[in-house]
Amino acid sequence: MSVKLSNPLFEKLGMKYPIIQGGMAWAGTGHLAGAVSEAGGLGIIGTGYWKADKVREEIRRAREVTDKPFGVNVMLLSRHIREVFDVIIEEGVKVVATGAGDPSPFIEELHSHDILVIPVVPSVGLAKMMEKKGVDAVVAEGMESGGHIGMLTTMTLVPQVVDALKIPVIAAGGIADGRGVAAAFMLGASGVQMGTRFLASEEAEVHENFKNSVVKAKDIDTIVTGELLGNRARVLKTKMSKNFVKQERIEITKPKPDADAIEELENGSLRRAVLDGDKENGAFMAGQISGMITDIKPVAQILEDVWSQAEDLLN
Repeated sequence: MSVKLSNPLFEKLGMKYPIIQGGMAWAGTGHLAGAVSEAGGLGIIGTGYWKADKVREEIRRAREVTDKPFGVNVMLLSRHIREVFDVIIEEGVKVVATGAGDPSPFIEELHSHDILVIPVVPSVGLAKMMEKKGVDAVVAEGMESGGHIGMLTTMTLVPQVVDALKIPVIAAGGIADGRGVAAAFMLGASGVQMGTRFLASEEAEVHENFKNSVVKAKDIDTIVTGELLGNRARVLKTKMSKNFVKQERIEITKPKPDADAIEELENGSLRRAVLDGDKENGAFMAGQISGMITDIKPVAQILEDVWSQAEDLLN
């Protein structure tokens, strides 16, 4: 099975493998994204709440690693999205992935600069709306994923989105090896997105505590925060995440924090996990697939191993 047959977008981007790296805030640096693209996948810089200058810096860091196309993930809840999109356009990025919002106000502008738009969707309804708005593909992400999640599993979400759409569907959530990739193709996906697997790569610029926590994690070692406050996110079980869930029961009776408080909570806790490896105060966003990851390898080896196993199964 060739990449060309699985997704024409991948051929346009010159990819060797139909595998996208998830856009993980703070962890999805330009160095990691560049390494994934250079090795034949599609790297994605995860911007989170970053301001424009930081986004530009990471785009240029990716270009130090590769001359191949890569993407930028934009969280539409961020108050900095206008200036972030300006930087993306100025820097000639080829792909924009979006999450936490509706990218439709920006689609026409991005397309006018030959930028592909690929939103992450947690439901069939949102996927259908995105197709009508003119996006190029969607990432159907199941709740097994790390970070912000919806309510449906990958196994149930992907085939329903595939049946409802004509544009390519990329499967995400609970995929870390060739078996997961082959299963996604059997469900009708045109490609896959992996995030957590790339956390345990040599090129990932996350603290060793984070990498080791992913490698040591078992099948039940993640927890979902935000169930009560309406901002669900899957993270590794730590003292911080367990306390956060307890605190939610108290906070649900209070007014919601303002934008500054939300931004600092998310940005700060993620930064402390990724950069400092702070198990007391950091949010270690990782998926349920952590229990299958047992080693740290170069990005190129991860991609080669995953796709080789998938091809054997698909053939």
